[in-house]
Amino acid sequence: MPSTQQKIFNGEVLDSSLLGGVGSPVGDSRPALGRGRALRGLSEQQVEEALGHARLARAVAELDGAQREELLDGLLEQLSGERGELTEGVSERLLDALSDGHGELPEAVTDRLLGALIGGKRSEAEVLGPEGVLGGLTRRLIERVLAEELSEHLGYPAGQAPPGGAGNSRNGGTPKTVLTGNGPVRIETPRDRKSRFEPELVRKGQRRLAGLDERIVALYAGGMTTRDIETYIGEMYGPGVSRETVSRVTAGVLQDAKAWQTRPLEQIYPILYLDALIIKIRDANAVRNFACYLAIGVNLEGERDVLGIWFQKTEGAKFWMSVLTDLRTRGVQDVLVCCVDGLTGFPDAIEAVFPKTWVQTCLVHAVRAALRFVPYRDKRAVAGDLKRIYTAVDREHAETELERFAEKWDAKYPMISASWIENWERIVPFLAFPPDVRRAVYTTNTIEALNRQIRKTIKTRGSFPDEDSARKLLYLAITRAQRKWRHTYNPGSAANLT
Repeated sequence: MPSTQQKIFNGEVLDSSLLGGVGSPVGDSRPALGRGRALRGLSEQQVEEALGHARLARAVAELDGAQREELLDGLLEQLSGERGELTEGVSERLLDALSDGHGELPEAVTDRLLGALIGGKRSEAEVLGPEGVLGGLTRRLIERVLAEELSEHLGYPAGQAPPGGAGNSRNGGTPKTVLTGNGPVRIETPRDRKSRFEPELVRKGQRRLAGLDERIVALYAGGMTTRDIETYIGEMYGPGVSRETVSRVTAGVLQDAKAWQTRPLEQIYPILYLDALIIKIRDANAVRNFACYLAIGVNLEGERDVLGIWFQKTEGAKFWMSVLTDLRTRGVQDVLVCCVDGLTGFPDAIEAVFPKTWVQTCLVHAVRAALRFVPYRDKRAVAGDLKRIYTAVDREHAETELERFAEKWDAKYPMISASWIENWERIVPFLAFPPDVRRAVYTTNTIEALNRQIRKTIKTRGSFPDEDSARKLLYLAITRAQRKWRHTYNPGSAANLT
C-alpha cells in the first residue's frame, strides 16, 4: 500500500499546484479554466495561481499531523537545492500551506523547517551572523510584515488587481539597511503608487529598530560616553550608529527629565533629605564647579522618591530656600522632619518655607566635624564619649551625657562641647521618636548613598558640555538607582511622626 508521501507525488492528494500549477486533483470533475473564461480585471495566470493556492490549502487541511510531517519530509527532500537549503519562495509557501487555521505551525513541522534552513551550517557566523540564517530570517520576517501592512493599507492581497478597477496599487520597493539586535539587515520596503503608505514596523526614515534605541539609552545611563557607545555598537552590531545618532536618541530623555522635574508632588512628606554634590559643567568657555541640589522625600507609605534636580554655581542657604519654594509650588504643604548636613543658614532657610518642620542635623557630619582637630591618640576615646550622647534613651539623658563629656574633654577640646551646645536644638530632635524612626532620620546616609550612585555613573566624564547634558545623565542615573530602592523604614512608623 503506497505511503502518504507516495500518494502525494503520484497526484492522489496534491497536484503540481504546490508551485502554482494549474492541474486539478484526482476526483475533481470541474474542468480546468480556459483562456476565454478569465475573469474581468484578472489575467488568466492570476486566476490559475489563485485556484492552485486554494486547492493546495484545501488538500493540506484534510491531512492529519502524521501525514503533514510525512508530506514535509518529501517536500524538503525534493525542493531543497544541492546544499540542502530551501529557496526563499519555497520556504514561504511551505509556511503558508502547512500552518493551521490560526497561522501557527506544529512543533514537529517547525523543527523540520529549521533543520532545512540550517542546512549543515555550524559556525557562529553562518548561523547567527548578519549574513547567516538568523540574519536572513530577520530580513524575511521584516519584509513579510511590511508586505502584510501594505496589503491592509491597499485593501487587497498581493497578486490581485485593485478592487473597482484603477486605484492605488503596489509600486515596487526601496532598498534600506536597518540596524537590528542581530546586526545590519538589508531589506526592501514596499511602496504604493500614491505614496500614502506609512509602515509601522519600520517607519519612513527609521534606520534602527526600537529595541536598539532602548539599548543605547541603557548604555548612556550606565555612564558610557557617546564615543564609547559608538565604538561598542559598532563592534557588536556593525557600523550604523554615530555619536550624533546617540545624541539624537538620548535627546528624548531630556524631555522626560523636564516633565519629571515639574510633576506634582504629594502634600505631606514625613521625612525630607536635602543635600548637594559638585559636578563640572562647561560655562562660558571654561569648566566650572556647579552644585547639583537633590531632594529625597519619604511619603506616608515609607517609599522614597527623588523630588527634583537643581543646578547652581555654589551651594548656599539662599538657593536652598528657592528649592524649597519650588517644592511648595508643586504641591508640598508640610514636611515633618528635614534631614540636612551642617551648612550654615540651612535651618533658617527651611523654617522660612516650612515653619513647623523639625530640622535634624546629620549626626555623622556633626561627629566628623568634632573629630577634625582631635589628634589620633584621642580620637577613639572622644568618639566613644560622643556616641553616649546620641545613643541616649531620651533628650534628658543626652543632656546629662553632654555635661559629662564637657567635664572630661573641655580642658583639651573646648570647641567640641561649645559647638554641640550651640546647635543642640538641631541635634536632638530625633530622640523624640521610636528606634525605627531614629535610624531613618539621624543621618543623611539615604541621600549620600544616592550621591555615590550618581558619582559612579559620571566618574568617566571629565565635564559636561552644558546643563542639559548633565540633567539628562543625572536623571537616568537617579531612575536607575530608584529601581533598587526599598522602604526607608516600616510604613507603619509614619504614624509616629504625625
